[in-house]
Amino acid sequence: MRSGDGEPVTTTVGNRPAGRWGSPRSSGAESGGGWAQPPTPGAAKTGARLRRRNLTPKATRTNAVHPGAWWIWALGLGTAATRTTNPLLLALLIGVAGYVVAARRSEAPWARSYGAFVKLGIAVLGIRLAFAIILGSPIPGTHVIVTLPEVPLPHWAQGIRIGGRVTAEGLVFALYDGLKLATLLICVGAANALANPARLLKSLPGALYEAGVAVVVALTFAPNLIADAQRLRAARRLRGRSDRGLRGLLHVGLPVLEGALERSVALAASMDARGYGRTAEVPPAVRRTTAALTLGGLLGVCAGTYGLLTAEGGTYGLPVLLAGLAAALGGLWLGGRRSLRTRYRPDAWGVRAWLVTGSGVAVAALLIVSASYDPSALRPGVVPLVAPTLPLRPAAAILLGLLPAFVTPAPARTPTPAPTPRKQPS
Repeated sequence: MRSGDGEPVTTTVGNRPAGRWGSPRSSGAESGGGWAQPPTPGAAKTGARLRRRNLTPKATRTNAVHPGAWWIWALGLGTAATRTTNPLLLALLIGVAGYVVAARRSEAPWARSYGAFVKLGIAVLGIRLAFAIILGSPIPGTHVIVTLPEVPLPHWAQGIRIGGRVTAEGLVFALYDGLKLATLLICVGAANALANPARLLKSLPGALYEAGVAVVVALTFAPNLIADAQRLRAARRLRGRSDRGLRGLLHVGLPVLEGALERSVALAASMDARGYGRTAEVPPAVRRTTAALTLGGLLGVCAGTYGLLTAEGGTYGLPVLLAGLAAALGGLWLGGRRSLRTRYRPDAWGVRAWLVTGSGVAVAALLIVSASYDPSALRPGVVPLVAPTLPLRPAAAILLGLLPAFVTPAPARTPTPAPTPRKQPS
């Protein structure tokens, strides 16, 4: 374009010179020449941050951690939570589980259920304290906080009271007990947020496939309901409607239940189309052997566990438990011959899966050993009322549960679009 005196006129779009038809010219990096886009403030810092972030490998189909490893890690933390009532150790377990979830949780719908498990744990803790206040506590105490009006009960309800004295010792005991259960729920929620349920179902042995489908459907039902409820509440807020109160609950709850019913019907149709429930012909002798091994193995596991928990059965408990496990595994292997399904690209149990599993098992084993050597540190007393202390060795053992946050690949995140720079007024 030329002006009236014949000089070329250069037009700009933003801070880049425009081409013949007013479109911005490409930068030197794109076309090998022309005008280069000036770097925006903070570009070097962003590049450095991206380079540091790329040091952690991204999770792909080939290097993703086996879902069973996440469940074993979470169950190890939950087992450790059952061995102590120390609130400091329980809070440390919650912090470890929360940090790993925050670092390695994906953006899938089922991964958003961790917050619901945390809220459920808080609700359980509140209910346990409310029961201790209203129904009393069996723990005797001398520090009376308040005395509630007591409701007289008939003679056949001896041992139960409503109201009465509320002592500090009873409340602290209820707090420790409720916090232990809340920690266990949060550890299970961490497994739900980190393990892909579809991949976990594919990894089950053939004999447990039907039961595994029912368990996976049950585990994914609550996260899907939570995701649907969040989506519908956000849609109501965008339309300027309230999502609180009984009316908002009804307007959100009915579409959520309708979506759950439609999803159940679609799941049943897809399972029927894929031949779910069809089995192969197995000789009667193999069926009887499978049933005998499975039933005998389960009885052996029960008897061996009972022997390990009692003082009299310490000699035979471990051999019976190992024999029961071997028989049960043999029954599952034979029962898998009835399954006609095949696996496409099965998940491999790699080095990262062993590290994740080992960290959870190590936390559980070290807490069990610590509970046998120093039970007073893991179970602080409430009569007399003493302040809990943080034992260093069990705390260091719990910190081993942070290993998955550093050895597992980071999940792929949706990139956040960069903000558009505002045009400075001339």
